Amino acid sequence: MNWTLEVVPVPVTDLDRAKEFYADRCGFTVDLDQEVAPGVRIIQLTPPGSRCSLALIEGMPPFPGTRGMAPGTLHGLQFCVTDIEGARNRLVEAGVDVSPVMHVGATGWEEGKGGTWNSFLTFADPDGNGWVVQEAPSELSER
Repeated sequence: MNWTLEVVPVPVTDLDRAKEFYADRCGFTVDLDQEVAPGVRIIQLTPPGSRCSLALIEGMPPFPGTRGMAPGTLHGLQFCVTDIEGARNRLVEAGVDVSPVMHVGATGWEEGKGGTWNSFLTFADPDGNGWVVQEAPSELSER
């Protein structure tokens, strides 16, 4: 039995603002924007080439025995791209506040690209949820 990560809930305060950010600025595809039950709206967006989507949810109570996340508390999840500089340029052109490309060097984080698997950038959505983008040497299907 495979265990696949296919949906990541992202806690936001304003679904329409978050939808605009992820769809229009980040270029993610809107797969679903629907009221799935009275007062429960879900917007599901998928990054280009990904099998894992983001879910922006409003009005859904936490599953029994679990806790919800406050908007802006999601940090450290990583997207992978094969061209970190191209990804950064795309985000900057769309008006996203993006860090410089950095790598881990002898003194800690240093500006510029590193070796294989060692080039990163960060950005945050309007609520402050923080994302890391890492450069991968090839597409996932080729690894």
